[in-house]
Amino acid sequence: MSTSAPPLNRFERRRAETRQALVRAARQILAETGDTSASIQAIAERADVGFGSFYNHFESKTELFDAAVKDALEELGKAFDEHLQGIDDPAELVAAGFRLSARLADSRPELMQVLRHRGLGHIHSDTGLAPRAVRDLEVGIASGRFTVGDPTVALTALGGSLLALLELRFARPDLDGDEAASNLAEMLLRMLGLPPRHAHDVARRPLPDLG
Repeated sequence: MSTSAPPLNRFERRRAETRQALVRAARQILAETGDTSASIQAIAERADVGFGSFYNHFESKTELFDAAVKDALEELGKAFDEHLQGIDDPAELVAAGFRLSARLADSRPELMQVLRHRGLGHIHSDTGLAPRAVRDLEVGIASGRFTVGDPTVALTALGGSLLALLELRFARPDLDGDEAASNLAEMLLRMLGLPPRHAHDVARRPLPDLG
């Protein structure tokens, strides 16, 4: 017996499209400035929907911008799943995640600017990168790959370092992003417990092509 959801009717499709248009508009605003002071009228105009449509989907701008950040984080998490599938080593996943983020700053700048501007408050979110990182940390700790004791504290260090890497990537586009990400990944792997030489090698394993 199929458990898939029934197809949306025309009204439901239009409602979903309107909500997504508002989320996209909010994401664009966050990527450009990180500022949430834009009026609801300005957001609706950018989304090309009627002003009254806003309150059919969100009670406040705060709710909309929170939804926009979560939407970006989940898109980023899915990008990681897509490009890093087949990697089983939790240490390699940590390193590849940092290096992939540096490359996504070039290939998907809007997405990474949202993370840069608004990611700090979502380091411990239940969507996006955080639950995936906790999973990898727990596997690494359980297997003895990592020697840290608390995955939540380790996640705090990794999340803060990722945001700092994005700040560096956008503030200093002249720097070699791949090299900076690899160097940072190496330092973090050493923090997690890998021997120095091994951390160096893992942080420089071949990455899949973003295509």
